[in-house]
Amino acid sequence: MPSDLERVLDYHERTAHRPGRYAASLGYLDWDTQPNPFRLYDGAERYALPRVHPHVSEDRPTWADLFRDPGPAPAALDLDLIGSLCFHAFALSAWKQAGASRWSLRVNPSSGNLHPTEVYLLAGPLAGLSEGPGLYHYSPLLHGLERRAALEPGAWQALGFPGLLVGLSSIAWREAWKYGERAFRYCNHDVGHAVAALAIAAALHGWRAVLVDPLPDARLAALLGLGALGLGVEAEHPECLVALLPAGAPPGLDVAAILDLAPTALEGQANLLSESHHEWPILHEVAAATTNELATPRPWPPPPSPRACDLEVPAAPLVRRRRSAVAMDGRTGITAAAFYDMLLRTLPGGQPFSALPWRPAVDLALMVHRVQGVEPGLYLLVREPGRVARWRAALPDASWRAPPDCPAELPLVGLREGDVRRHAALVSCAQDIAADGAFAVAMFVDLRAELGREGPAHYRRLYWETGAIGQQLYLEAEALGIAATGIGCFFDQPTRNLLGLPEADELRSLYHFTVGGRVDDPRLRTLDAYYHLDRP
Repeated sequence: MPSDLERVLDYHERTAHRPGRYAASLGYLDWDTQPNPFRLYDGAERYALPRVHPHVSEDRPTWADLFRDPGPAPAALDLDLIGSLCFHAFALSAWKQAGASRWSLRVNPSSGNLHPTEVYLLAGPLAGLSEGPGLYHYSPLLHGLERRAALEPGAWQALGFPGLLVGLSSIAWREAWKYGERAFRYCNHDVGHAVAALAIAAALHGWRAVLVDPLPDARLAALLGLGALGLGVEAEHPECLVALLPAGAPPGLDVAAILDLAPTALEGQANLLSESHHEWPILHEVAAATTNELATPRPWPPPPSPRACDLEVPAAPLVRRRRSAVAMDGRTGITAAAFYDMLLRTLPGGQPFSALPWRPAVDLALMVHRVQGVEPGLYLLVREPGRVARWRAALPDASWRAPPDCPAELPLVGLREGDVRRHAALVSCAQDIAADGAFAVAMFVDLRAELGREGPAHYRRLYWETGAIGQQLYLEAEALGIAATGIGCFFDQPTRNLLGLPEADELRSLYHFTVGGRVDDPRLRTLDAYYHLDRP
């Protein structure tokens, strides 16, 4: 009987794309079974949320303000804050229309725009909500809360927490409909995108986000009211709990008190997402192998480290206009200074990575195409100093020279120079978008070593970390007036070959990304995010 560790490693290899043999999926889109992208709880009491906040405007704070110490002053905890947090982290950002087809976009990115992530809120008594503490589901479609249950007032008071708790879950079926067995990977990318989006939204309001991790999945499922939703093809799995509190508030949270927060009778019936389904049993197997069973969260991480940033671009519009590029122009580049600044803000310790309490595990292999002052070629950013020797041993023939004028605090080194545009496209499933940007990224982890040290459940967290890095790259690109997009389809072994890694090496790429000049489709019409609520 294989161990959970071997089951996770087997899943990873089984779902690796290879030239001529992609991971198992239907291979076409079955429009008759397309999942509803919106979870709704029929019969639950609903509360509309505000979309504006007095602390956040079209001008302030700026993107640079979010990386300063001190940052924006903390906003008061009220319904305006909850509405604005959701509006800038999880809400709809626009609708797109082509002919008779219309689809929504969201502030938080998602693989294939399929959005498997659901959001739950645990809050104390607040004006405009129910009188006592409660559990709520956030609906992006309605930009509102659906009350799922009351919480025992004494248990909430015993928590003694001056903020909010946000729970995230995943509905793998939404991704599996298109991506089949690889869906588990993409669900967890999206959790990372969502955590980072929430951390940045909190920073807009002078608040801080920290994962309370690990928590037992079974207990988290009960806390979020997911017990009955954890079965079948449309199973909704608990992922993580994020604590939100004003910046400067005393750190820490009584985990035992969290586990005592028991929702009373649940209200509302979850809607059916598809009339019929295609089963992917491997998704249930890897979910079981990566189950959290521990209730000993890691120490509360320190506050975010300040990061130099001179991009005085209004931050709130920036996070709401983020879009995943569908094509790059093959011309637009960036300066070396902008490139270095962007990479500095992907390092651990700053926003949004101070939300992640584990040791950083993800390093960046960069394929540079159009960065003025930096020679095209392959580069490496090791985000944890303790892994430098590991990489040097794996790549003894690399140049290991820092590029010109690279800041001393940025551990970026060259591996080899040369035009790698064709290679970047080929290893990214022959997608030109990886070659047509300013640069592309492959996010690497020492997979077996990380899982051996932290346990099989850490497989999910590794993807959360890549998603958080991706969200930061999205927003950094928007702040520069360009664009970015995640690339979930790539060939595992050819990517390692491109770097020169030995065949048997356990370093694995989990996510690809590209940054550059976006090409928009003029045939698409853009509609306001909530035109469906605002029209007469």
